[in-house]
Amino acid sequence: MQASFVQRQHLGFKMNPQMYQSIKLMELPLVDLREKIAEELERNPALEVLEDRSTVSLDGAEPGSKEVEEYFEASSDSGFLRSGTESASASDEHHHFIEGVLTRLETLQQHLLWQLQLEPIDDELKSIATILIQNLDDDGFHREPPETLFRECVGFPVVTPPRMDEAMNLVRALEPVGCCTSDYRESLRVQIALLRDDPSCMECTMDHLELFDKGNFSAMAKKTGCGKDNVRACFDLVKHLSPFPGRLFSVKEVRFVVPDVQVARDGNDFVIILNNEVIPVLGINPFFRKLNPAGKGSQDAGSQNHLAHEFVRENVREAKTFINSIAMRNHTLKMVVRALLEFQRPFFTDGPKYLVPLTLNDIAMELGIHQATVSRIANGKYMQTEWGIFELRRFFTNSISGTGSTGSQYSKEGVKAIIRELVEAEKQNLSDNDISELLAERGISLARRTVAKYRKELALGSSYSRECGATTEKAIKA
Repeated sequence: MQASFVQRQHLGFKMNPQMYQSIKLMELPLVDLREKIAEELERNPALEVLEDRSTVSLDGAEPGSKEVEEYFEASSDSGFLRSGTESASASDEHHHFIEGVLTRLETLQQHLLWQLQLEPIDDELKSIATILIQNLDDDGFHREPPETLFRECVGFPVVTPPRMDEAMNLVRALEPVGCCTSDYRESLRVQIALLRDDPSCMECTMDHLELFDKGNFSAMAKKTGCGKDNVRACFDLVKHLSPFPGRLFSVKEVRFVVPDVQVARDGNDFVIILNNEVIPVLGINPFFRKLNPAGKGSQDAGSQNHLAHEFVRENVREAKTFINSIAMRNHTLKMVVRALLEFQRPFFTDGPKYLVPLTLNDIAMELGIHQATVSRIANGKYMQTEWGIFELRRFFTNSISGTGSTGSQYSKEGVKAIIRELVEAEKQNLSDNDISELLAERGISLARRTVAKYRKELALGSSYSRECGATTEKAIKA
């Protein structure tokens, strides 16, 4: 073998750290971008906040201004710091504050423990019931099996089966009825057992609840050996019960969507407004700017002065890159939204059901950028319109085959909006086949299975479940 030099030509792409940072910032929504900015401010001393418009200083507000009033309305001071004496308005604000405290949501455990304190029982039974309540999940079911629960309680006396059953029956009878059970079937059985007007054959029908969901009373009567009237009576009873009683007191953290951009109507045209109030205005620290040398720095490579200059130069360079990356993100976002406004103008003028088919590549070709860039800028970001707040991904939708001379002019999201409109305006419960026929009259060819798929994506029940829901709502109002 003989070694030789060979010349080859190939194309390659290397991503530098600045480009990588710009790409990562581009795909961040506002909330995550604010967290990233906070991390960078803590890491880089050359970066500073010039203006933070997301907070309001009480020192800068005029006495008696709306900002100060709203602050004290949400505090226990209730305005006494402004006047020094109690007034009618201060008393009203104090009343508003108390109302805000009293309307705090109550958890399932708090509600059950409060009722338990009112029960005339001995301390041992109350302790057992307390541990059982603390073992419940958000649905009202056991997290750990009650048989093994007290084995792990160090120092707790041995609980006999009769005392365990007594404590469980006590908790199950508290409001909401049916907690302290293993699953929804047992919960329903407990709720039925506590009812006085328990219809016959109820125990048999509980083993075939899946037939209730389909409304197949004939099959239920045949399997249980009960009459059809008894089966219907059981169904009327079960549909008013709560299979997951704990969810009535479920306290979940509400996450609010922060729109990254707003499209507002201005006469016959639209304006695009970026939401810059959430993120602060960044700049270079004047001290680092003054220290940043204009030349090449010290000639002595080993001196401390040279190391200091390198530290300052590197941090200033990274700060400028970070600021430019945020500006590039905002510029790209505005370009994509402007293109969406042109492609989806019928949506902005007439509503969601007029969304037209659109792909990421359509926007990329229009703007002369890569399709991956459009995907990153649309990921996890929201737009506020006069029709509501929508994720940018919502505007990219596939086409649905239309009939007639117009051909494919309907988007998937537009058809789903039409289906929702038909269901909400129905005078009698429309089946999936009925909806398919109504869509065909509008020139939209959609199979019954596809209608059922879109209906489920819209969280709309079947015609039978909607009928049951309407019947239950009328019964509650009566």
